[in-house]
Amino acid sequence: MVRVLVGSQNPVKVDAVRDTFSKFFEDVEVTAIGVDSGVPDQPKSEEILKGCFNRTLELKKINEKEKLGADFFVGMEAGITELPPRWFNFSGACILDKNGKTGYGTSPFFELPQDVIKKLLEGAELGDVADELTGGHNTKQKGGIIGHFTKGVMDRKNYVAHSLVIALVPFLNKELFFKEKDNYE
Repeated sequence: MVRVLVGSQNPVKVDAVRDTFSKFFEDVEVTAIGVDSGVPDQPKSEEILKGCFNRTLELKKINEKEKLGADFFVGMEAGITELPPRWFNFSGACILDKNGKTGYGTSPFFELPQDVIKKLLEGAELGDVADELTGGHNTKQKGGIIGHFTKGVMDRKNYVAHSLVIALVPFLNKELFFKEKDNYE
């Protein structure tokens, strides 16, 4: 059995982890534990992957303290980054294994409208702006703003899953990524 701790209690993220790990491992048990990312609620640029990694470290500490026997720790964080002249949203993922090896991944990037960016740069969180834009409630725990923008063709679970698949690449190709002398942290 492969035990995975996820640093979120958002059901969309937890389901994405369960589905993604199940594609590569036979028997998967996923446990959701809310942990702090150590970055702002609306992270920007390098804060996104830093927040992912911070979540994995918190999960590893909990695992050791509570003797949960987890094999992997997953941190996810969505945020915005500027690739001039535009601003984009993406979801980042960090996977840390029980031996201290890491893998990082990102989802596809998608452009955000200027009105949305303005609100985010003024301190709003994308989940709140998404609710306002869609007229919905708790959009980030459903289809997400990506579901709204793609007219339902891609939902948040599918979107987040892309970052997880990419973050698993080093673990699926250990002989190439995890050589004794290499340090990817």
